[in-house]
Amino acid sequence: MPLVRIDHSESRPNPTEIAGAIHDAIVAVYGIPESDRFQVITARPASTIIAEDAGLGFERTDPLIIQIFTQRGRTTVTKQQLYAEIARRLETVGVAGEDVFIGYVENGPQDWSFGFGRAQHVTGELAVPATSTTA
Repeated sequence: MPLVRIDHSESRPNPTEIAGAIHDAIVAVYGIPESDRFQVITARPASTIIAEDAGLGFERTDPLIIQIFTQRGRTTVTKQQLYAEIARRLETVGVAGEDVFIGYVENGPQDWSFGFGRAQHVTGELAVPATSTTA
């Protein structure tokens, strides 16, 4: 159950389609349930999003910043597949590949509370998602 934060400029015309494309990519690659969706979508003035070259030799025209917070345990290969699938699906809704910036943050089952002040993965109210720990 990743938590996804999406920051985009106010000029982006289709934030709902963007959020849907990102969620669909996560469902496809990670095999999570369709209803396991937690997203925060924030439109910002373009001047408040700074995402420069980083030495890769390309310019971004309208950066889309995606932060994915999820439990640790997925392989590097699986993460690479997710990044590629997100970029592929975003391209179908008009987001250029050079504008896609993803930050991926992992944590453990004790780091999540879904309500009532309890860590439901720790209390047993929710099963800890199974993930692969190789590569």
